[in-house]
Amino acid sequence: MAVMLEQEPEQLSCVVDDAIAGVRLDSALTRLFLQIGSRSMAQKLIEQGDVRCGDSVVRASYRVQVGDTLQVSIPAPLPAAPQPEAIELVVLYEDADLLVVDKPAGMSVHPGAGIVSGTLVNALLHHCDDLSGVGGEIRPGIVHRLDKGTSGVLVVAKNDMAHRGLAKQFEEHTVKRLYQTLVYGNPKEETGKIQGVIGRHPTDRLRMSGFAKHGKRAVTNWRVIKRYGAVSLLQVRLETGRTHQIRVHLSELGYPVLGDPLYTDGGRLNTMKVPSIKKAIQALERQALHARVLGFVHPRTQEYLEFSSPFPVDLQAVVDVLEKVAAQGEADGQASDE
Repeated sequence: MAVMLEQEPEQLSCVVDDAIAGVRLDSALTRLFLQIGSRSMAQKLIEQGDVRCGDSVVRASYRVQVGDTLQVSIPAPLPAAPQPEAIELVVLYEDADLLVVDKPAGMSVHPGAGIVSGTLVNALLHHCDDLSGVGGEIRPGIVHRLDKGTSGVLVVAKNDMAHRGLAKQFEEHTVKRLYQTLVYGNPKEETGKIQGVIGRHPTDRLRMSGFAKHGKRAVTNWRVIKRYGAVSLLQVRLETGRTHQIRVHLSELGYPVLGDPLYTDGGRLNTMKVPSIKKAIQALERQALHARVLGFVHPRTQEYLEFSSPFPVDLQAVVDVLEKVAAQGEADGQASDE
């Protein structure tokens, strides 16, 4: 179980006066707050969405004006290095260069703000002592990530050669990544492709958005596996790997992932007319998203490797209810917003 830090983020606030008006935001922060020791730290806080000017998130180059209220949230400090913990891992493959695991939902990949233990990194440090150092002390061996609430296949580098080779494949978008997800709604098409940019949400720093002014290219391909009235089972193939990409794209398309606490309107659950379906969705303690398949070229042998993970028990339980209702002919009466 993850241990939560007791420290809360430090909240700072200041109103700009004549003495500093016209200065770039990143420079202004270093002058106004002693806790922000450098422009690079200020820029990082701005990029993370931890700085607001009034109700808006602005760029580092913004020139502050008299009367602007600057609000800064400084995350609690992390420990210097995560500690090994005897946490059971489901290992799908392992050799001298890399490790492929089936990550459970509820496990963070690495320590972050508020979490110092119970992560995949803590488990990996106990499992093996030869992880790649490229990711740094907090993220040793970590080449890519899955959200805490997302389960499925993930590869870890055990040395720097493997880390560089795998990272290059992710950067060039040659890694095969297939996900399965349960979503609200009944898409009109059988397949689709979502293209755009994803960046930090303009007003909510915990969320990402396809409508951000400054974002990175994101491409998601989807197809319907099976329809259950107001719920559909989709397969999703990623061409890029942005933070929350699938969750953002499907939500903004109108088909949010079941159980997603950030991108699903709670009112969607109330559209479920069959009590057993509603109860099954309510029982989910995470988003219904699973990294089903991961395929890549081994950085040393150049052999193509592919690994898969079955739908987890909690998500399969929802599918079982949907199948039972469909078999009874009740799903035809399900309401849908689409």
